[in-house]
Amino acid sequence: MTFKLKKMNKKMIGIHLASDHAGFDLKTFIQAGLKNEHIGRIHTIFDHGTFSKDSVDYPDFIHRACNSIKNIDLDIGIFICGSGNGVAMTANKYPHIRAALCWTPQIARFARQHNDANVLCLPARFITFDEALEIVKEFLVTSFEGGRHEIRVKKIPIST
Repeated sequence: MTFKLKKMNKKMIGIHLASDHAGFDLKTFIQAGLKNEHIGRIHTIFDHGTFSKDSVDYPDFIHRACNSIKNIDLDIGIFICGSGNGVAMTANKYPHIRAALCWTPQIARFARQHNDANVLCLPARFITFDEALEIVKEFLVTSFEGGRHEIRVKKIPIST
């Protein structure tokens, strides 16, 4: 199954995918959907693993992906594990990452519009493949609104 994107954030250049064994099938499905829509020709898709259903530790792949996201305005991530929590917790350790755990398209839309999320975290064991594609679609086509939300987003990093 593929999905049609009517509009997409034209600035985006890199889509970084990563998962553990629980998210492997969903990651593979999403990657195929992105390629079928030729998004991979417009935007580079980076697959940071895992590459099988063999049991692995999700932080290994999330660290690799987060270190590859260099431009926070142009790169996004799609990270997947069983609950989505582990990948979100790991990703949010990085100062340039704003990872959001999303299980509906509406949550994905608000994560982008209000929180300027640049990483989408999906719970593979709690959503269907079709639901995941709708969530990814909403995340990709939604832009940050700025304004009053920008003030809040700037307060997220801890000052030392």
